[in-house]
Amino acid sequence: MRIRATIRLRLAVVYTVVLVATSGVLLAVNDVLLYQSLYAQVDDALIERSGVPPPTINPEGPTGDMNKEPKFRFDQQVRAELRAEALRDSLGTSAVALLVAALAALGISWLVAGRMLRPLRTLTAATRRISQDRLHERIALTGPSDELKELADTFDAMVERLEASFRSQRRFVADAAHELRTPLTIVRTGTEVQLAKRHSGPEQWEAAARRVLTATGRAERMLDGLLALARSDSGVIAGEPYDLAVAAATALTEVDAEAEDARLHLTNDLRPAPVTGDPALLDRLLGNLVSNAVRHNHRGGWVDVVTAQRDGVVVVTVRNGGDVVPAAEVDRLFEPFQRLAAGRAAGARSTGLGLAIVRSIVRAHQGTVTATPNDDGGLTVTVTLPAQAPR
Repeated sequence: MRIRATIRLRLAVVYTVVLVATSGVLLAVNDVLLYQSLYAQVDDALIERSGVPPPTINPEGPTGDMNKEPKFRFDQQVRAELRAEALRDSLGTSAVALLVAALAALGISWLVAGRMLRPLRTLTAATRRISQDRLHERIALTGPSDELKELADTFDAMVERLEASFRSQRRFVADAAHELRTPLTIVRTGTEVQLAKRHSGPEQWEAAARRVLTATGRAERMLDGLLALARSDSGVIAGEPYDLAVAAATALTEVDAEAEDARLHLTNDLRPAPVTGDPALLDRLLGNLVSNAVRHNHRGGWVDVVTAQRDGVVVVTVRNGGDVVPAAEVDRLFEPFQRLAAGRAAGARSTGLGLAIVRSIVRAHQGTVTATPNDDGGLTVTVTLPAQAPR
């Protein structure tokens, strides 16, 4: 039968080996000291047995009759026998003590290792329970603030982030399905109504076709936005030199007709703003910022776009007039399909993904984006990106 080398078993073996090795060293030192002290003990035993001190060696040379037989000729033999007997007793006792200590150490180490690893078993059991549908559960490990509790707290924090991510993903899928259903419903309803009419003239068919064209265009823009959002969220982007001032100028040109229809006053201060990134995504970034500023505005309002480089970063600022935006609602505008007012219908060209795509593109380029409500209405959106490294 194969024994599973669990962490508990390995820890118990390590603890036992350390304890036995330490005990062995202590017993060895004790035996050495005992061996050294045996000379004095043997001499005391000889004195007690004979009543006469053993002879000593004269450092100046031998004295007396060299042919005379030593009175204590048996001293060396007796000493050796006594030392050997004492060492045998000591080594036997040490071996028994070491064996008992090893067995006791193995049992105690097994219990201590199990006690120390109990939080880890709790963490393992919780990990097995938690799944996509049970992300609300937490380990909530109690006890001293040690490495295991830190691991459990880190795991709880990770599960909390996963729960928020899954919740956001479900909401995003539901919102996307709802937004895509609207143009499809328009197309289906218009077609069914038109087909139900027995005597439809060319004008009616043309009007129906225009409604279908408008609805499909909205669906196409939404799918295009979803693809851009997925691309920027993937983090796989090109790394080419690009000037955001050029992107801003292009975006202003694209909304020129729409701004003229709304009688908006466009101003800009486009200074060189070189960055390294994906030109297509950066164009989309500036296009979304400028188009949002134009569409969410008052008739006769204003839009101001500024690009600049300072302190190793590139800054893009887009300000516009419009409705007063509550400060508490600003962060929500960067979420997909979130609009300023609950139940507010999307405009003809609005997809509800503009600022969400902006935030995703900025994050993909290691930048930051902030939005601040203006006192007289509208928003000031500021994007900061790392400037292109000098060659």
